[in-house]
Amino acid sequence: MTAALSALALLLLAAVAFVAWQMQRRHVTGWLLGWLRQDWRAPVPEGKTRHLMFCFVDHYEPAWGKPGLEVERARVARWRRDYPTLCEGHRDADGRPPVHSFFFPEEEYREEHLDALVELCRLGLGEIEIHLHHDRDTEANLRATLRRFTRLLADRHDALPRDAAGGQPRWAFIHGNWALDNSHPTGFGCGVNNELIVLREEGCYADFTFPAAPDPCQPRTVNRIYYATDDPQRPKSHDRGERVRVGGAAVGDLMIVQGALGLRWNSRKFGLIPRIENSDIRAVSPPTPDRIDAWVRTGIHVEGRPEWIFVKIHTHGTQESDLDTLLGAPMDAAFSHLESHYNDGTRWKLHYVSAREAYNIVKAAEAGREGDPGTYRDYAIPRPGYAPRNRLAGEDTEERLRA
Repeated sequence: MTAALSALALLLLAAVAFVAWQMQRRHVTGWLLGWLRQDWRAPVPEGKTRHLMFCFVDHYEPAWGKPGLEVERARVARWRRDYPTLCEGHRDADGRPPVHSFFFPEEEYREEHLDALVELCRLGLGEIEIHLHHDRDTEANLRATLRRFTRLLADRHDALPRDAAGGQPRWAFIHGNWALDNSHPTGFGCGVNNELIVLREEGCYADFTFPAAPDPCQPRTVNRIYYATDDPQRPKSHDRGERVRVGGAAVGDLMIVQGALGLRWNSRKFGLIPRIENSDIRAVSPPTPDRIDAWVRTGIHVEGRPEWIFVKIHTHGTQESDLDTLLGAPMDAAFSHLESHYNDGTRWKLHYVSAREAYNIVKAAEAGREGDPGTYRDYAIPRPGYAPRNRLAGEDTEERLRA
């Protein structure tokens, strides 16, 4: 009996040690305590219609894996061809189709790729934002890179809105390799400790990078929309911040808009360890109804407005292994589930939103606006014009003639 108990104790210790090792290897301990608190949740008042803002952001990298120009073209062409077909027949409470936010990497810029995405944007199916991979960078070079790229997108493609006062392009951001504000423990993938300040000063209004788990760049703060204040002497200043709240005001340097992070209890590794739910959509992790329902239950919201729920999911949308999921039956079924379960018009209203529109609705909630959030899609940052190329060229010519 004693030997059996000893063997059982050893087995339990081995299991605990294995789980602890897996947690450390997957960098869970940094954010697990914040998740266990569940302190971002709030009850919805009885009788209130719940509004679901569904935002799909994409680390859109046509040159992923350096495949050559023809493969890049094929990846972009498939999105241009198949995404409108996918969206046919899908509409939210406002009569809007799904909208995809393409965060395009500066280092992969090709004019023809942006032209194809702009065509999707003119159809109301997408918007274009900023993505950047950089390493061992400097503040001066980062500023120059952002200015060059954002002005190119605004001037050449009419793909970014401009500040009404000074004309500066305004944009949302996703950091390549997750390493926002030099947050990787090894220093890889950034190099700029005051990156939040640089982003804000160069026209960025919000970051949409996270969640990043199991990557070590994942901040301790989870499942929130919050403001981060940069400490120029230290990395990862967004590790903590102040929640955006009704009646509040912008504080710090940059708004961080997070997607759902947690544990998938019905999907366990070795039948024991729950996998991480990080809002990532791939062929190996499709947008199934149980995942969608879990994102909604997470209840990410502006503090004081719990009936406006934000679901932000992400992907790397040009990898061939995932395209049938993102542009085929799995995503079609996901849209159908959203429309059948979260858009009855009484208990729920569904709103397909871009990253820009999500930010605008957040700002409207912060300002105390009420009612239907779909009316606040352009509340603070206007939609880009996506003007046809010949019109842009004509305007440039007129400006040159006037000069």
